[in-house]
Amino acid sequence: MKRKGVLLLLMMTMTLLLSSCWSKKELTDLAIVSAIGVDKTEDGRYTVTLQIINPGNVAGELVGGGGSQSPPITIYSASGNNLVEASRRASSRISRRLYYAHANLVVIGEKLAREDGINVLIDAFDRDPEFRATATMVIANHTSAADLVKTLTPVDKIPANKVLKTLEFTERKWGENVKVSLQDVMMGLESPGGKSVVGGFRMVGDHKQARMLENLQESAPAATLRASGIAVLKQGKLVDWLYGKTARGTVWILDKIQGTDINIDWGGRKETVAYQTVRQKTSVSAQIKNGQPHISVHTRVEGDIGEMEVPVDITNPKVITKIEQSLRKEIKKELKMAIERAQKDKTDILGFGEVFHSSRPKEWKKIKSEWNDVYFPKSKVDITVEAYVRRAGLRNKSFLSGVKENQ
Repeated sequence: MKRKGVLLLLMMTMTLLLSSCWSKKELTDLAIVSAIGVDKTEDGRYTVTLQIINPGNVAGELVGGGGSQSPPITIYSASGNNLVEASRRASSRISRRLYYAHANLVVIGEKLAREDGINVLIDAFDRDPEFRATATMVIANHTSAADLVKTLTPVDKIPANKVLKTLEFTERKWGENVKVSLQDVMMGLESPGGKSVVGGFRMVGDHKQARMLENLQESAPAATLRASGIAVLKQGKLVDWLYGKTARGTVWILDKIQGTDINIDWGGRKETVAYQTVRQKTSVSAQIKNGQPHISVHTRVEGDIGEMEVPVDITNPKVITKIEQSLRKEIKKELKMAIERAQKDKTDILGFGEVFHSSRPKEWKKIKSEWNDVYFPKSKVDITVEAYVRRAGLRNKSFLSGVKENQ
């Protein structure tokens, strides 16, 4: 009986202790931050631009009648010698407590990324228990972070969501951009060579119009946000931008291609056959030959014919073989472009050093101190590509063949 009495007393005590709300936060007292932009001022300080959600305007219809229309977000900016000071100074401009738990986007201005780098900023983000390390990071391409954060976007009421969704879908469908989190960047900068890649974004159009509500009321907005290139970071600083096939080749070697389109020449006409990838896998191996690093890159791709602008008989096995050979040549060309660009920058964003570190730890200890500047730029890389055509969509015979026969 004594044991039951003690247990009952303990349960009653715990009930009393667990019933309090000591850490409660009223929604009316919070300013929910959806995106953070960081720029460098002329005097060397930091300017923080905060994109804060207006809950009532997001929940309802953005465009309505009368004069009650207002934007879904409000922008506040403040400057300081560090991010904490700038954030604290922003409290003098807003009547609510800044709440960073829903901040899913961090935008770094290009000037800051090139001159100071992002290493000095990461400590503040990672140290704050309220901020999520899973937040996506982007570099403002040829513009400031403030311009990106302030731009109002149609379709997606919250501009931060526009950036996140665009990166996600273009990475999945096109392959020339990457979506990386703050945690991914930290891991890359802490890896051998201290390198990382970050998605780029830019504001296209009229800077002044981008901040006005009228920008959302036009079928063709005067300003919009667009994914633009891949930023190459070395020791935390922006050293290069990758675009087009070089960017896609980089993503391919990193084994992050989810889907893309490859155009090949046929019958003397350029890019007349479109090939859509369905599944792909890239593997990298490393070894030492004659005292020098030797890298092997192997890519296997399977896909479908998406379009043909010339009458091609794809029922002929020899034609399919020829298409596959052209695909291998084109993919190999893109991978080679990416490798040559990385070696020129002396920045191992392709992760070859990590492969050496994991597969050849003894050899790696001897070369790691000079990897980026000496060994990586001169490493020989063998590229092997396998490409296969699996399906042809809903038709085998080209529509152009039938048109030509009836003429």
